[in-house]
Amino acid sequence: MMPVFNSKTAELLSHHQVEIKQEFPREGWVEQDPKEILQSVYECIEKTCEKLGQLNIDISNIKAIGVSNQRETTVVWDKLTGEPLYNAVVWLDLRTQSTVEKLSKRIPGNNNFVKSKTGLPLSTYFSAVKLRWLLDNVKKVQEAVEENRALFGTIDSWLIWSLTGGINGGVHCTDVTNASRTMLFNIHSLEWDKELCEFFGIPMEILPNVRSSSEIYGLMKAGALEGVPISGCLGDQSAALVGQMCFQDGQAKNTYGTGCFLLCNTGHKCVFSEHGLLTTVAYKLGRDKPVYYALEGSVAIAGAVIRWLRDNLGIIKSSEEIEKLAKEVGTSYGCYFVPAFSGLYAPYWEPSARGIICGLTQFTNKCHIAFAALEAVCFQTREILDAMNRDCGIPLSHLQVDGGMTSNKILMQLQADILYIPVVKPSMPETTALGAAMAAGAAEGVGVWSLEPEDLSAVTMERFEPQINAEESEIRYSTWKKAVMKSIGWVTTQSPESGKLFFIGYY
Repeated sequence: MMPVFNSKTAELLSHHQVEIKQEFPREGWVEQDPKEILQSVYECIEKTCEKLGQLNIDISNIKAIGVSNQRETTVVWDKLTGEPLYNAVVWLDLRTQSTVEKLSKRIPGNNNFVKSKTGLPLSTYFSAVKLRWLLDNVKKVQEAVEENRALFGTIDSWLIWSLTGGINGGVHCTDVTNASRTMLFNIHSLEWDKELCEFFGIPMEILPNVRSSSEIYGLMKAGALEGVPISGCLGDQSAALVGQMCFQDGQAKNTYGTGCFLLCNTGHKCVFSEHGLLTTVAYKLGRDKPVYYALEGSVAIAGAVIRWLRDNLGIIKSSEEIEKLAKEVGTSYGCYFVPAFSGLYAPYWEPSARGIICGLTQFTNKCHIAFAALEAVCFQTREILDAMNRDCGIPLSHLQVDGGMTSNKILMQLQADILYIPVVKPSMPETTALGAAMAAGAAEGVGVWSLEPEDLSAVTMERFEPQINAEESEIRYSTWKKAVMKSIGWVTTQSPESGKLFFIGYY
């Protein structure tokens, strides 16, 4: 996706989007082709520039480029040929289950140094275990590391390196937000951590340089935007936090994408969760600017459940259709859907869970299942919000939302009903892209975007107020929790496809 914003008004001028294929080579494996990702970026740049031309906007007005990416997804490539050494292993991928089990045995019970340094529980989710798997299982990766040809990065690093010249002087860097999701980064000292790298067996020389989220990393070396600085870099959830202008301690946003991600700005202090949330770097908007932290609740499957209903069950032909089906019945009629396709993330961190649909009767039809799928997204968000309220001690008065799924009005109303607080949505839903654009435009040496509160344009908002009584909301929520308990402990035996799966107590 390549949107272009006006730096004075934050208005979206034009954009182009390309869907990237996910590959599922085996049960629980999720991959993407890094070259296809790069190609899609070039295609989006060319097409967006054409569209700007049609609007009579001169592309020489483009002053900076920001990069935002799905975090944790892991790529290793050859710095001499520029070729990826394996597909990108996507954040949702589960193949590292047994790697996690092996490593967790080596963490002393009384000193979880991994968690205290990174803010993260040991899980298949983060990059270090994916990288460990690649080093253990892919010969091309092992050889490249031995011959000092390998570079590792999350997608932002792969893109920045490629766009700034690749094998001809490409810049190998990442920003603090993406680094904080690798499990190799000390979120207190803001540096790669020697002890963590030794624990995971990762050679430090393959890691990118860590920079702030807003500074000039390098210049575009090819295409229509040659010579334009790349000066913003934020993991997608941090970018949405910035795009939603959550610059104050205690402000929070929820993004509804493939997964669901609720982030709450905790200011300059790391708040460690007692309730299954992650502590992560929110942003650092400039080399000499202070770092901000966030508490984060991650739900693995949100939009992905709609895609599953479309591609796997075929009960809808397009994602938009789910709203129509759900509207027809206006209730799940006692049907509950727990989409734990990749185990459960926050607040449970339970890899043994699997998806279930329960409470079925002869009366249940595809409309009820569609409604239950939307409710599932809202219930999962409620679990995270509850955890956040307990950790922060100040309940949120409203929830700011963004992401593709927020165009679904039934989902937004359901979310307000289940949380029992108003849900507030900006009229321009592309806040992730906006956050990356703000970071890029505000960088030293670019200076076309002011991040001063008085200069930030007021965004028009749509509000959804709760419409059901609190008691009904509570009954539905407690039944959902009962369903979640039934999804846990599903996988306990060795299965050849997914490797060994275990109960792991993270908290």
